[in-house]
Amino acid sequence: MEVKDLKPELIWKCFDEVTKIPRPSCHEEQIRDFLLKFAADHNIEAKTDKVGNVVMKKPATPGHENAPVVILQAHMDMVAEKNNDVKHDFMKDPIETYVDGDWVKARGTTLGADNGIGIAAAMAAMIDKDLVHGPLEALFTVNEEIGLEGAQNLGKDMISGSILINMDSEDDGEIFVGCAGGIDTTAEFSYQRSFTPENFVYMRVAVKGLLGGHSGSDINLGRANANKVIARLIWECSQKWDITVCEIEGGNLRNAIPREAHAVFGVHSDHHEELKRHLKKYHTEILNEYAGIEPSMELTLEAHERPEYCIDSTTSIALIRAIYSAPHGVYSMSQDLEGLVETSTNLAAVKMIDNNIVRITTSQRSSVESRKDDIAGQVEAHFQLAGAKVTHSDGYPGWAPNMQSPIMKISADAYEELFGVRPAIKAIHAGLECGLFLTKHPNLDMVSFGPTMTGVHSPDEKLLIPTVEKFWKHLARVLEKVAQS
Repeated sequence: MEVKDLKPELIWKCFDEVTKIPRPSCHEEQIRDFLLKFAADHNIEAKTDKVGNVVMKKPATPGHENAPVVILQAHMDMVAEKNNDVKHDFMKDPIETYVDGDWVKARGTTLGADNGIGIAAAMAAMIDKDLVHGPLEALFTVNEEIGLEGAQNLGKDMISGSILINMDSEDDGEIFVGCAGGIDTTAEFSYQRSFTPENFVYMRVAVKGLLGGHSGSDINLGRANANKVIARLIWECSQKWDITVCEIEGGNLRNAIPREAHAVFGVHSDHHEELKRHLKKYHTEILNEYAGIEPSMELTLEAHERPEYCIDSTTSIALIRAIYSAPHGVYSMSQDLEGLVETSTNLAAVKMIDNNIVRITTSQRSSVESRKDDIAGQVEAHFQLAGAKVTHSDGYPGWAPNMQSPIMKISADAYEELFGVRPAIKAIHAGLECGLFLTKHPNLDMVSFGPTMTGVHSPDEKLLIPTVEKFWKHLARVLEKVAQS
């Protein structure tokens, strides 16, 4: 069975079409053109703003013209992650989806259900003639995954609704009414290129097969950080022998826990046998530490030919120390909502770029603005001590829960009517766009819900098929109840 053959047919057909359109962050041109053509083909009013967000408008079902305007909101971009052994061009190639039991998956890449299923639901709502609803607006934003840029720069007159349903959540049976704010902190180390010593032996160490995942919703699961695994090994070696670091890279995106990393480093040939023994010991220890958490973790160690250049010794040591000791993971838990991570930081990526620069990207989140600034400040101070130049992004605000929200009650009642259980009302330790919408439209009443998906922001991303039908029925009932309110 193919994805387009799943039921309900309309939403799955739309999702299948979306997966065929390349749409990595910062490159939403093709998906935007696709959405505008979709609107034109179905005689739907549509417009864009200067940053590329798209809004479609659909008149109310006859008799419900005076109901509140509801905005259905999803983001166009997807996290473009793949396994290293997979050949895939996210700028050209469609996502290769397949059905595996109750799940939809992708072959070696992110699936893009985050937030392709939200796009599909909004598209389906725009053309479904059986829905009962008031006036509808579908808002598709750009560059959500790299800092919520579409929401930050939403055009003044793009939306007019008083209710917004964000469809970027990942757990059936849960309705979200709050989220964390975030900020990115970047550290750059400048280094001099030195000739590598002739009397050293060189090794390439790599870690792969980690689960990775979303740096917000998965940060509390104790998964390994590939950058930390590599830096720890090299730091341990530096405590025993003189080392030289020639190359170090790992991770990719600011909002993904790094799954893969590698480094090339050397020690004096007199210590070659000691090094091999230590690498074997480290290999055993690290696999044992993460047994049950990282079932597919692989650490490879192999000889490497002598590189021509290395990072100068002073910067090498400062860099390794900084990565190894950098804050990563949960910083504090919420005192208001049990089980909710309040504040965290993700050591996301280490990249060697032009002009002899090693760039380290980190991302901080918190549902408390002052705590967000505090953890970003700690990360800044940490890398400043190591001699790095540190900068911050503009950041984005959190979304404070409104437990008196009318749309929250309508959504919860609708779910209970359909499925016989009361959904959980939660806040999420991830960055939804809702907080930014409130800065320009402070009277918006908002909720977020969606079907179950796991492994987002990694090639393990998958979408639970039965929950998509529940999501679609729930959305339809909510729209009907708003129209009749």
